[in-house]
Amino acid sequence: MTELPASTTRKMGLVIDLDTCVGCHACVISCKGWNTENYGAPLSDQEPYGADPSGTFLNRVHSYEVQPATGAAQLIHFPKSCLHCEDAPCVTVCPTGASYKRTEDGIVLVNESDCIGCGLCAWACPYGAREMDQAEKVMKKCTLCVDRIYNENLPEEDRVPACVRTCPAGARHFGDFADPDSHVSRLTAERGGMDLMPEMGTKPVNKYLPPRPKDQLDGQIDILAPLLAPVVEEPAGFLGWLDRALGKL
Repeated sequence: MTELPASTTRKMGLVIDLDTCVGCHACVISCKGWNTENYGAPLSDQEPYGADPSGTFLNRVHSYEVQPATGAAQLIHFPKSCLHCEDAPCVTVCPTGASYKRTEDGIVLVNESDCIGCGLCAWACPYGAREMDQAEKVMKKCTLCVDRIYNENLPEEDRVPACVRTCPAGARHFGDFADPDSHVSRLTAERGGMDLMPEMGTKPVNKYLPPRPKDQLDGQIDILAPLLAPVVEEPAGFLGWLDRALGKL
């Protein structure tokens, strides 16, 4: 069986804001695209246009209707991927050492050349975050886009996981939880970031920010403000001429 490192230099992971996620699945599509074209074996699909399509995805979004004790029901969109746990059972159960946790950043990866497709890691993961690729017969999981975040050939703003770069609602955040002053650490502290299923004892690195009561947000957020703000006070060029011409009608 594979041993976990006693400690890691950094703890890279995600903060997912359940209050902001709109369930658009942009993160799912960008993850599928990036991880099919780059790191490891492609994420295959089976009968994508048939009667019973299936495929391998490293990130999925589930939607639930939640009824609070008071107030109206809420629709919560819940993205799910590997949580890169500190005490990762998927690593310790692996018989070949294919699953491992990196000491430099805490990212949990699979060495696909050593994976025998036994599925033990999928059974051990309490979050259902691992998937067997039916074409390659190897286990696949979120890599935090390790081939992006350290790629100096990419612009600095692109050195984040594909799901984070793509999210149109800004619901996904990436950083080092070992640094108490990092953006993800401060965001978790300020918004009461939660572990998923803490009773399992896996110590997930990724955190979830709970939805905020909508009746307490009056005056705090104006979702139309960016759209209503004027781009310029006095339009110039063709638009300026058109504005003056229409104003005379």
